[in-house]
Amino acid sequence: MIFLSPPHMGTNEQKYIDEVFKSNYIAPVGEFINRFENSIKNYTKTSNALALINATSAIHLALRILGIEQGDKVAVSSFTFIGSVSPVLYQGAEPIFIDSDESWNMSPELLKKAIKENNIKAVIVTHLYGQMAKIEEIAKICKENGIYLIEDSAESLGASYKDKQSGTFGDFGVYSFNGNKILTTSGGGMLVSENQEWIKKAQFLSTQAKEDFPWYEHETYGYNYRMSNVLAAIGVAQMEVLQQRVNKKREIFEWYKEFLDEEFMPEIKNSKGNRWLTTLTFKNKDPFKIMEKLQQNKIETRPLWKPMHLQPLFKNSKSYVDGFSENLFKTGLCLPSGTTLNKNDVKMICEVIDGNI
Repeated sequence: MIFLSPPHMGTNEQKYIDEVFKSNYIAPVGEFINRFENSIKNYTKTSNALALINATSAIHLALRILGIEQGDKVAVSSFTFIGSVSPVLYQGAEPIFIDSDESWNMSPELLKKAIKENNIKAVIVTHLYGQMAKIEEIAKICKENGIYLIEDSAESLGASYKDKQSGTFGDFGVYSFNGNKILTTSGGGMLVSENQEWIKKAQFLSTQAKEDFPWYEHETYGYNYRMSNVLAAIGVAQMEVLQQRVNKKREIFEWYKEFLDEEFMPEIKNSKGNRWLTTLTFKNKDPFKIMEKLQQNKIETRPLWKPMHLQPLFKNSKSYVDGFSENLFKTGLCLPSGTTLNKNDVKMICEVIDGNI
């Protein structure tokens, strides 16, 4: 079976896990949590990082710290995974969905229209499939309108715009280390910000909001959101090979382009994506039939995201759309992009797609 994006362990993961077990610090405290956070700070050149159980919890903490509450409006990418949006609901706020443009990511023009017509307090922009959104334009729009910006960089660790890392343009950035991401800790996330006080508050809330007393004293409620030292040890080892993984993902993308004459997800000017998944739209083929055919050949694929504004959960939500992401969903597919693939594997997948196998 060829999987879509399976975990790829390196050489030091088991070694570092053994060190954790020898130390007996297997809970959400220990040396490797600090090391993992520092490795993210060093790579992304951001000042503060907090290791958490997943990226959804990181977005949730960011929204709470920014004061997003009942009735507030938050503009979000429509073409994304629901984990980008659910935390808005956790806070009782209202998501307003913004469609994609030719970048496949959030349209700055539609965002401006939404801001003009709504009192939007924050924006959550997704860097989809490891490709940078038009982050410079979006950040400028947010700054001009006094709106907080959260970057959902769950899929885009290692991507950059003008040599500045994804997740470092907004008030907060969020990364994911789920099992299918470019790096994995089996499950995990990271919250980053230049604001030290915000990250300190996020750490406080992520550990049940326990006050500084010898007993459990609580003036507000918190969450059990901190990453364990065991998973952080895996993360430290994975970070050692991040650039290798990015390079291999980009190589796989080029192999697909060599073998298939279809429309691939673009890369905006001055950016370098991590190509987490190779994604494309078909000119004349039905992606759902292609997916079925690949499955018969034990090749895992997945449709592109069904836009959030089309989800039954959000049937009453406001959206600013022009049909772009709906067309992507109808015509597109995610192709196997695991970093252990070789060129012959990719060639075989493409031959199945083209009907030669």
